[in-house]
Amino acid sequence: MSKSTLDKDLQQVTGIEDATHDLSRRFAAPGIALVFLLLAAVWGGFATTGGPGTYVIVIGAAIAGYMALNVGANDVANNMGPAVGSRAISMGGALIIAAIFEAAGALLAGGDVVNTVARDLLVSHEIESRTFIIVMMSALLASALWVNLATFIGAPVSTTHAVVGGVVGAGVAALGIGIVNWPTIGAIAASWVISPVLGGVFAAAFLAVIQTTITNRLDKISAARIWVPIFVAVMTGVFASYLATKGLSRIWKPGPAITVVLAIACGALGWVVAMPWVRQQSKHMENRKKHVAMLFRLPLIISAALLSFAHGANDVANAVGPFAAIVSALTTGHSDVAGITLPLWVLAIGAIGISLGLGLFGPRLIRTVGEQITKLNEIRAFCAALSAAITVLVASALGMPVSSTHIAVGAVFGVGFLREYVSRRDMEGSAVPVNARFVDPGQLNATPEDALSSARKVERRLLVRRHHVYSIAAAWVVTVPASAALAGVLFLVLRLFIG
Repeated sequence: MSKSTLDKDLQQVTGIEDATHDLSRRFAAPGIALVFLLLAAVWGGFATTGGPGTYVIVIGAAIAGYMALNVGANDVANNMGPAVGSRAISMGGALIIAAIFEAAGALLAGGDVVNTVARDLLVSHEIESRTFIIVMMSALLASALWVNLATFIGAPVSTTHAVVGGVVGAGVAALGIGIVNWPTIGAIAASWVISPVLGGVFAAAFLAVIQTTITNRLDKISAARIWVPIFVAVMTGVFASYLATKGLSRIWKPGPAITVVLAIACGALGWVVAMPWVRQQSKHMENRKKHVAMLFRLPLIISAALLSFAHGANDVANAVGPFAAIVSALTTGHSDVAGITLPLWVLAIGAIGISLGLGLFGPRLIRTVGEQITKLNEIRAFCAALSAAITVLVASALGMPVSSTHIAVGAVFGVGFLREYVSRRDMEGSAVPVNARFVDPGQLNATPEDALSSARKVERRLLVRRHHVYSIAAAWVVTVPASAALAGVLFLVLRLFIG
């Protein structure tokens, strides 16, 4: 009896220790995040020269850091989700790669999109400086709160939607609907519709090409030796073109002709490097789709890193765009921020916050995007990542604050729907007997059991989980009005406290 009692006591102690450990881990991430926000506020205070508006910059820096954490927790999942979902890379490796490339993209190429968010959404010269500052602070806080809520419930929403909705909602609360630059809003809204469609179309097209040129061939190994280097060349050429036009714009601005030549040269270099690598990797490989797909593992990781770079360049605006406008308005004394400059310390808050939010809170949504929408292997994930990267890079080069969430998720849906279409087509073809021309078509489902069996076969070919399509679409629709309404309320509250 005493031994049994002792065992029970030891089990209780062990349970308490496990519970304490789990509780400490649960509070570790919020604790680290809170320390970052305090450091961001202190950093903002030291970065300014003092004056009556210093406390506004301190508060704004903390809110910008809070938004950056949420961008990393929610939006970055779309970049690494396909790579993790296809088992091409571990969660830890994905977090490290994404953090490095997100920060690099934000610091090197984040300028144009920041300007779009900060100065182009409102007719800022019509706003008094104090009102403009409160509008931007309300928009930033509202969008951060909404994205935080979405992350908590596991919904991959668009942080771009949230911040644009916040700016519009606070602007309308301040001075009415006339203050909004509606042509710019219309162009951005159009890109929200077009970008996921383009992402899905590009991804499906890439997958169709790979199926035609490699996986559907009898000799898959020989075909892969020819075509995999070509896909690597496309990827390196696009990345080189983006770096030339955006990433290195602060130290080098080549003309269009030089950019094209550089893209072609880097693409050729990628092809030359990939040729012997693919040949070496495929030497002892079986002539099967599963084995050929492994040749896309390294290109997939590279394309995911490229996508993270693009995301950092494009979506750092969501974290620090309104804050940059606040700093500019306080420095110049007016709300016309057409000549806005972006201090490195402002971009650094966004870059560090995105990377930190990814590491602390990102794994859950990475699994959602990579595993719960449709089944991915290396080839499908490569198509989704590369198409999303190309779409985001083009949008960022144009200075358009498009939704990387829409693009990346649209790309995943694109490969899933194409795979579903091909699978159902093959099923319909194989379901008809060879001598079907001698059979009455009505007899193919002559009994209720036959009809039920056929219906179940069709149901099994729904390879994209429909409830995720509906829930994600609903989250996209709700984000803009929700963040706008929240920003309007916050504007009315903050106006009472900011003098």
